[in-house]
Amino acid sequence: MSAVATLEYKVDELLDVLDRDIKHIQDCLRQLDQLRSCVIKRDDVGLSRMLAEIQAEANSHAANEQKRHSIRKYLAHVLDCSVDKINLSKIEDVLPEHSKAQIAQRKAELRVLVQRLKREHLSTVLLLSECARFNSLLLRNIFGFEDKAVNTYRPDGSTERQANTTFVNLQY
Repeated sequence: MSAVATLEYKVDELLDVLDRDIKHIQDCLRQLDQLRSCVIKRDDVGLSRMLAEIQAEANSHAANEQKRHSIRKYLAHVLDCSVDKINLSKIEDVLPEHSKAQIAQRKAELRVLVQRLKREHLSTVLLLSECARFNSLLLRNIFGFEDKAVNTYRPDGSTERQANTTFVNLQY
């Protein structure tokens, strides 16, 4: 197989890996939405199903990660640069127009999806943080904890939990 044919084959493999990455991010977005829904509805069965689904997908995603690393190594060797320096933009620069357009399209789609994933992840973190705060407040009021500490938030939105307080007091 000639060097050009091998490069085209690797680019096709890279496009396949990028398509799987796009699908994986779309699945993550769906799962975050489903997670928020299950938490709000208190759907333990749905949460268990989600956990099983995520565990089943883990091996497939790991295999895709390994394939991407292998392709990056090959392309870094061909382009005479380190694996750390290889990215889609660098690959795009050396490809013919047809392949360049396909890579650019996948790159743009990934960029949009990653931005959306960041927003959805933040929304989920905020929801779960508020659920934890609300549950803590309920427990404190139901069981009459004497520690009436006020939660203070750090700039990153996280709170500091008091490690020396009991979760449930078992004394009568």
